[in-house]
Amino acid sequence: MGEITDFDALRRAMAENSERPEGPARNARAEQLLAEAERLNVPLAVIEALGHQLKVYNYSSEKDKMFVPFARLLRLWDERPEDFDEYETHSLHWVFKWMSAGMLDQPHVPLASVEKWLGEMEHRYRLAGHSERAVRAAEFSVAVHIGDLGRAGRAYAAWLAADRDRMADCHACELHGQGTWQVECGEDAEALRLWRPVLEGEYSCAHEPHTVLASSLAPLLRLGRTDEARAHHLRGFRLVRPMESMRGAYADHVEFCALTGNEARGLELLAERPAYFTDPGHPRSRLEFLAVVALLMDRLTVLGLGGQRVPGPAGRTWTAGELAGHARAEALELAARFDARNGTSYVGDRVRARMAQQPLVERLPLGVRAVRSHPAPVVAPPAPEAAAASGEAGLADLLADLLAEARRLSDTLRPHALEAWAAVARAAEGAELEPRDRAEIADHQAMERGPEGAPLFERAAALYAEAGDPGEALAARARGAYARALAGEADAAVTAVAALRDEVLALYAAEGTGVRQTAAVLMSRARILVRRLHEYGGDGDGGVGGDPAEALAEAGHAVREVLALVGGRAEGDVRLAARAAEARGMLAGLAALTGDAEQAAEGHRLAAAEYVAAGLPWFAVEHEVEAAGLAHGLGDPAGTERALRSALEHGGPYVEPAGRAQLHLQLAEVIGGRGGAGEAAEHALEAAHWADEAGESRTLGAWARHQLGGFLLREGRCAEAAEVLESALPDLTAETHGEGAVVQAQWWLGDCLSELGEHRAAAERRLRAAEIARHWPEQQDHATLAHLAAESLGDAGLLEDADRAYARAGELWRGLGNPYFLVRSLRARAWLALRGEGAADGARELMEEAVRECEHALATAEPAVRDRLTAELANTHRQFGDLLARSAGGAEDGEGDGDGDTAETFEAALARMDRAAELFGTLGAEGLHGRTGAELAAGRLEAGLGRPARAAARARGVLAACADPGVPDDTARSRRAEAEELLGALPDH
Repeated sequence: MGEITDFDALRRAMAENSERPEGPARNARAEQLLAEAERLNVPLAVIEALGHQLKVYNYSSEKDKMFVPFARLLRLWDERPEDFDEYETHSLHWVFKWMSAGMLDQPHVPLASVEKWLGEMEHRYRLAGHSERAVRAAEFSVAVHIGDLGRAGRAYAAWLAADRDRMADCHACELHGQGTWQVECGEDAEALRLWRPVLEGEYSCAHEPHTVLASSLAPLLRLGRTDEARAHHLRGFRLVRPMESMRGAYADHVEFCALTGNEARGLELLAERPAYFTDPGHPRSRLEFLAVVALLMDRLTVLGLGGQRVPGPAGRTWTAGELAGHARAEALELAARFDARNGTSYVGDRVRARMAQQPLVERLPLGVRAVRSHPAPVVAPPAPEAAAASGEAGLADLLADLLAEARRLSDTLRPHALEAWAAVARAAEGAELEPRDRAEIADHQAMERGPEGAPLFERAAALYAEAGDPGEALAARARGAYARALAGEADAAVTAVAALRDEVLALYAAEGTGVRQTAAVLMSRARILVRRLHEYGGDGDGGVGGDPAEALAEAGHAVREVLALVGGRAEGDVRLAARAAEARGMLAGLAALTGDAEQAAEGHRLAAAEYVAAGLPWFAVEHEVEAAGLAHGLGDPAGTERALRSALEHGGPYVEPAGRAQLHLQLAEVIGGRGGAGEAAEHALEAAHWADEAGESRTLGAWARHQLGGFLLREGRCAEAAEVLESALPDLTAETHGEGAVVQAQWWLGDCLSELGEHRAAAERRLRAAEIARHWPEQQDHATLAHLAAESLGDAGLLEDADRAYARAGELWRGLGNPYFLVRSLRARAWLALRGEGAADGARELMEEAVRECEHALATAEPAVRDRLTAELANTHRQFGDLLARSAGGAEDGEGDGDGDTAETFEAALARMDRAAELFGTLGAEGLHGRTGAELAAGRLEAGLGRPARAAARARGVLAACADPGVPDDTARSRRAEAEELLGALPDH
């Protein structure tokens, strides 16, 4: 930043400063530039510097500084209006609106002064011949702020009725204000209708759609349009984040987090902007920010997290409870100042209502990573009401109720039966119970211990025997044998359960026990034999001391024995129906071990169907997952999708969070594979949510976010995808997820950023991905990423870096034997060279090299690729012609300066266009689009060289070629329009 010595240098410096990020540094530079302007002794220089200073103040947190430069500008205008050029005259009147809003936002400015200024604005606009539209819009803002809704309605109508002129706000800003009024009137849907053109990109400006996206969040939530609200938050926060002046919109995003169960993300947002707590330059947006801080802190306090450390004003540490009190007090004090100035309670009433809001959604998954701020709710079994009586009788009644509930849950195989029995065990401590009661308690305690439950099963068996139920005693001992198998004692378990089988069958034959108990023993035997089979290897490839084929046959026989026993007896008995369904699933597993995937898949589907028919859908999930995996292996994506959908439907809330995440993620991959990116994104979003719930954010959650980002990108939702991918990348690691996932995520993020116009950031992502891929044996991805990075570097204006990246990509394409992209990298370098200073010769040399490389590839090409290479060569000649014309100063329109060098360059360009048209002509109908485009470019060059007849002949040739009904309508229409335009520009043609 050297000394400013002339007006042009001052203007360049102001333009550079305008491109800097909003904030105090940019403001300070504007102040320096005003001092430099004053030393130039040029009145317009001072006027422009004051205007620049006023603008950067307005777009910063120091809005209160606007009034001084504006007052000085107004004085200069009143004293010497002739010193203002047309642009500065327009700018002076334009910023009258900023002053009106600026005064309203400062509670120390009296309302009378605001009203007086509104009158001054109306007077000056009338003198300048401007419409009253902007004046009425300003009046509307004043009326709404003070709560005079009658006046606001009248001003709103007058605003819309007045003619739009140069002083009216842009369409985007006007629509934002109009929609805000509809929200004020309780018309959320109408507000969103008004905002649609801004949200869809039809209208935009420096602060739109930023503020519309933020303002739309609460209305969308109130209307239940949560998917749109999520998208607007991700897209909008990305726009707001780098802009210091948008504290009010930032507050809307914090509020959104507080109302959707995303308190943790809200805290992250607060941590990003510590200065927002205290910046005094714009009291109104500080009031809005503090109000939502209080709302968020109250939410944390309600969740039992009032003592949690949270980000807050600098200088001390804060808990949620402390910050809630501080933010509320500060917000109410500011609101009181506004209300005292306005003479109403309107601002304070609105602030209190905002701080008192209740969540609109329990939790809305966002896709971005955020640690849950409070524990996930636990789905607990319904507990019977505690006995109202006290003393031993009351405890006895309570225990009886608990026993009845536990038996109900276990008899009907409901989820949480074990938890219910655990409650019984706790309540029974020290109580006198019947042997049967104690047996059931011990039995279920043993089940909860899994492989370590064998001793408790033996105790339960003894108690069942004492209670006079020998069949249940045998069933408990059989369960104990299975526990031993789970503990690694499969052979001993097989021996033990064989004797138990014989005993129970004899007892059943003598009518000494029932089908349930007998089936329980037989099922335990089947489970043990299948378990042993897995220890042996199961597929005949080896084992731990037995013949796998014999073990397979024995296990199959045991499973069929269960089916033979319960067959025909299961109807109406949920436990027997479950035995039959489990046996079907076990047979499916045995079929899979033998390599019969189709039979295995069908068996698992049957098992799932039987569980569902029995009213036990949660047991079906395991088999539907197995069926999905088998269908995938069989190349049946439709079957895979059906099974996964069924698993999610039947699992409901009973599947653990990690399992739900896996199911959603698998379904996302299947649906995405058939092209359903939109629905796949929904499932990937759910997967990320449940992975976070499971505490697997860094592993499964990162993978889900990686997939979600890709699906969003495929849907063209680049801002959302960028937020999600940026959230995923810190957790994606080569060790956990593989280098391929890391590269893909960086690649996708680069694509997003490129679409969003963030070219430097896109280049950085693509270069990072290329650096990883450069070590891979296959270099296709490395070359592609280097090429894409070069494009981004060029778009970012980093010409030398872009040239080096294209050169590297070209070397890689050469090594891969890919002439198409080698030629394209050379052409790109040629265009970059032309953008540099004094580099026309270098640009031509690179384009000539591109032609040579393409000609060489064509000369040695196989017949199958000759047409494609011919088209590439034709395109190269066409671009060479464009480059030559542009290097002469007239581009392909032929508007040169007429000197000899220019004419010679145009002749060379014309020769390239003719060669391009000739090559495209050899491709027949496939080359028509390229040929007619080259002919039109040649025609414009002919016109520039003073050959109107030749130019007209080329244009008529294009018209004739595009009159063919076989040419697609859109192509024909475009070419005919260009040809007619060229003919119309030629004299006497």
